Amino acid sequence: MFCFENRKTIFEGVDSRFKFVVLTFEKSAIPRLQQTGEANASAPPDDLLAPQAVEEANGGGTQRFPAAFMRHDVAELTRFPDEGALWLNVELIKRLAPDSYSIMEFKSQLDIHIAEKMLKFPLLGEQRPGEWNLRLCQEFNMTTDSHLFKTEPGPGRLPLWEGKQFHQFDANFAKPRYWLDEKAARAELISPRIKAVRRELVKLGINDEPDPGCIQLNYDSYRMAFRDVAASTNERTVIATVLPPKRFCPHTVSLEQVYYDVVTVQGHSSKPSLQPAERLYITSIFNSHVVDSFIRQSVTAHVSFFFVYNIPVPRLSASDPRFRLIVNRAAHLTCTTPEFDDLAQAVSLKSHQDGATDPAERARLRAELDGLVAHLYGLTETEFAHILSTFPLVSTAVKVDALNAYRRVASGLVK
Repeated sequence: MFCFENRKTIFEGVDSRFKFVVLTFEKSAIPRLQQTGEANASAPPDDLLAPQAVEEANGGGTQRFPAAFMRHDVAELTRFPDEGALWLNVELIKRLAPDSYSIMEFKSQLDIHIAEKMLKFPLLGEQRPGEWNLRLCQEFNMTTDSHLFKTEPGPGRLPLWEGKQFHQFDANFAKPRYWLDEKAARAELISPRIKAVRRELVKLGINDEPDPGCIQLNYDSYRMAFRDVAASTNERTVIATVLPPKRFCPHTVSLEQVYYDVVTVQGHSSKPSLQPAERLYITSIFNSHVVDSFIRQSVTAHVSFFFVYNIPVPRLSASDPRFRLIVNRAAHLTCTTPEFDDLAQAVSLKSHQDGATDPAERARLRAELDGLVAHLYGLTETEFAHILSTFPLVSTAVKVDALNAYRRVASGLVK
């Protein structure tokens, strides 16, 4: 697999950032077992094997292959794979993306080693009983729902919070452009939920109409959000924060599904997916350089659910000291305005007045979060320094602070 960009105008009239792939493969002639109903009675005798023999034969397929990414000169093809090739194991690809077998764009053997190390932890999309699990959703569409958008605030209206209105740990990065009538927007959001509950009740033999009062909508709660529109060439690819209640979002923002419906023969209700501390924890993981570097090896223009669910994430419990260290710093970074008072109190802060607003203090907390997360994944200092080097647009000062924080964590100075 040889992947290259059009930076040197290999194809005229095509954007220089457009990527192409030269994929070369050979299909081997593996004997197989005749399938039930298959009309191949005239097949040679050696084409029909016992099931065990077929299984053994199919196990001889490709186990690893050479690949190159982000190349600019097709002349390299004459020397590939003898020069410039990374060897990828098929088993690793299946573990990184079990639903699709998509391939990450690794730049070096060290990138592969770091990915393998991170895979000690379960993928975020894996629903694990007895542990916290993240579900994602989207709300309004900027095109098909545009009839709901108003350009001025007014009585009964709530703001539409686009991705450009927030940044990492900052829910109020910019002012909104649109507002929605809460009553009309609520009706749009609750309708599909009621239909889904009705279908589940019918399956249980219950013909009662669902009670809308038993269904809680996501916008009524704090929720983790991240920008959908991004690129691997941006300063940062993953931009996540916690949004306060009473804000709607368009499809350019991916959201934590705060409530999920539980339907039983006794009735139905909505239950929360994450606790407040877990919400702050996962936001910190998303905003770390470690996870950012992992996902930007897959992302092109969108941080899709597909990529996010394939992030390996340590599912720490609330009793883990490392969990408390991370949540405490995330809370100080996030809870800086009165609308976050309830969240602050839920994670042992007195109010938003405990939040960090001084730029130097915020920079220190973010560096410490980076150091804590790097240790959480078991990365060495060399590996973490390599990750930081893959962010050319991040200032040197930020990267130096993160590396120094890593060392302070190792020395037990971050408490």
